[in-house]
Amino acid sequence: MFLHLAHTKTPVFLESKKLTLECYKITKEFPQEEKFAMVQQIRRAALSVHLNIAEGCSRKSGAERKRFFEISRSSVIEVDAASDIAHELNYKTEKQLQPLGGYLVNTFKQLTGLIGQGR
Repeated sequence: MFLHLAHTKTPVFLESKKLTLECYKITKEFPQEEKFAMVQQIRRAALSVHLNIAEGCSRKSGAERKRFFEISRSSVIEVDAASDIAHELNYKTEKQLQPLGGYLVNTFKQLTGLIGQGR
């Protein structure tokens, strides 16, 4: 936000930011009993996606960057799995989860590309 670093303009960083914000938005409407369970888990995982991309971009070695991107991609999978459970519990409809699904797919693909390049 204040540092204006190059990674903040990359497609994967911008997409993961959308993913994170969408997770916060959709979990606002989850049942109260999920406030300290699923809501916090989804938010932590989404924030982990975004923050690990940021941290990975700051690493000098390709191996270190790749490791942070792998952690980030694992958190994408975690958000996807939690979204499936939220859908099965009727907290959100598939239609309501569509924007999040798009961000998940796009972020996953971009991270996979970065991991494959060893960047």
